[in-house]
Amino acid sequence: MTIIDSTESTPAAPVLPEGRFEGREAFRQHVRDALACAAREGWREIILSAADLHDWPLGERAVVESLNDWAKTGRKLVMLAKRYDEVARAHPRFVNWRKTWAHIIECRRCATVDPLILPSAMWTSGWVLRRLEMERSTGVCTVIPERRLALRESIEEWLRQSSAGFPVTTLGL
Repeated sequence: MTIIDSTESTPAAPVLPEGRFEGREAFRQHVRDALACAAREGWREIILSAADLHDWPLGERAVVESLNDWAKTGRKLVMLAKRYDEVARAHPRFVNWRKTWAHIIECRRCATVDPLILPSAMWTSGWVLRRLEMERSTGVCTVIPERRLALRESIEEWLRQSSAGFPVTTLGL
């Protein structure tokens, strides 16, 4: 007979933060927690925006597992960047995952944008993360509808100015 100790419980899922954050590791942890939450709660759409996404934790095993758990029919991941060369170099697990799920991922490129102007952000319908200062990686996370809408409108404007980027395969001769 197995006795179950009801005082022991599984660790609680991370709660998405609200308010200011500071530091690259805090930023990266917020991204990890958000993608784990997306998988758990089945978010329909996620937008990632940054000049090059090189310091995002996209290539980490846990992040790719969260993305894999999240990816289902009807889901959509939009990525917006100035360039993707660092993603290909720094995040091979993500690049491999993307090949499988390319049908739900849209990668857009703003080649001529000043990297300091393009929002460094993660947008979802219920929560957003935005880095306001890149060097110290400071920013804010919020569920406030007006701020989510303002960020979405800003990203939509950049998406209108963008073109397709980061092809899944590179054709060669």
